[in-house]
Amino acid sequence: GDNLLQLLECRLDNVVYRAGFARTRRHARQLVTHGHFLVNGKKVDIPSYSLKAGDIVTVRQTSKENASILHAVGEVKGRGIPEWIALEGELGAKVVSMPTRAQINLPVQEQLIVELYSK
Repeated sequence: GDNLLQLLECRLDNVVYRAGFARTRRHARQLVTHGHFLVNGKKVDIPSYSLKAGDIVTVRQTSKENASILHAVGEVKGRGIPEWIALEGELGAKVVSMPTRAQINLPVQEQLIVELYSK
């Protein structure tokens, strides 16, 4: 169950949302699909791309003036950023470590999901 939540948290679209580059996860998915982000300097447009510790996500140079990204960055101050993500400059984020269950604050009982799929 912990591994499942860790895999879901480390998806590129979720990290974009958690870092504050998008207002919602759906918005983050759309931004990633449209190719607004680089992972370790390479363009990635797959929302389910799995990030590892040490990966750096940045906004592409051509997208730094995108109004929706700039608006979301302004809103993140109220939401906060998890401790397993560190901001790199104004429009970049680094996955410092893989999230632990204690760092994932979702109201999910992962044991029920594991039991459902183990039948």
